[in-house]
Amino acid sequence: MAALALTTVTACGGGDDSAAPAADGKVTVAGTAIKKDKALHNSLPEQIKKAGKVKVATDVPYPPFEMFVKEGESELTGLDYDLGQALGGKLGVTFEFTPQKFDGIVPAIQAGKFDVAMSAITDNKERQQVLDFVDYSQSGSGILVGEGNPASIADLDGLCGQKVAVQAATNQLDLLKSHQSTCADAGKKKIDIQTYPKDSDAQLALRSGKVVAQVLTKPAAGWVAKTADDGGAFDLVEDPAAPGGYNASPNGIAVSKKLPELTDAIQKALQALIDDGTVKKIYDKYGVASIAVKEATKNAAVD
Repeated sequence: MAALALTTVTACGGGDDSAAPAADGKVTVAGTAIKKDKALHNSLPEQIKKAGKVKVATDVPYPPFEMFVKEGESELTGLDYDLGQALGGKLGVTFEFTPQKFDGIVPAIQAGKFDVAMSAITDNKERQQVLDFVDYSQSGSGILVGEGNPASIADLDGLCGQKVAVQAATNQLDLLKSHQSTCADAGKKKIDIQTYPKDSDAQLALRSGKVVAQVLTKPAAGWVAKTADDGGAFDLVEDPAAPGGYNASPNGIAVSKKLPELTDAIQKALQALIDDGTVKKIYDKYGVASIAVKEATKNAAVD
């Protein structure tokens, strides 16, 4: 992990009217008014109750999970942001999001700068050594290509010998590295992996033709293909052998191990939001209903 960033930009506000705190403190998300659960609020760690907020790290932009409402401004929106506001409404505190580079998130939580992270983070055993996860979605990696798929990429094997963009310090980078042996076994050249500090930088490389594809989470790839230039900039590769994405695994809300009561409260609040249909409404809003889980689990990753 890289060193902790020296500066951050604190984002506040609702992003849009579907995740906006009202004057009376109540929160409406995806058209649903969220009611505070007093018992869950009382179960929060004292320091969280006293502060009235949960400090959340997030890497922006990473659509549809985290986005800026307007480029150049700090106001946030996205699936993670909306879900955070819903959880905050249920717990009776504010989920205060602050942009943080992805590879600095874990050390920032360990240093006590943040309480949790909501940034489409893959829950795995390695990360569980230093963080606890409340798992809220199940998804894998997808392949984004230019409009019309000029290099005719059909699957991971099609990336062998090609220049491929990926964000640094991600599960997708590990996927590409692990596929190098498959390329070699097939007598093909290795993938020419090009790493970028942010997902948006990788997409710029794809737009400019510096790479033939980008590997990122499938929900994000689908969102970009659907929305960029009104759907005219990119295509999503659909591999019938991996309909949910490659190496589908749980994504989790990462919580400091120093705050076990917060982990438990978030897990129970998430389950309540699943049960009352709020989670489905949020996921439907961003076109990724298929990745939602039916049960809020803790540290669900098995490898």
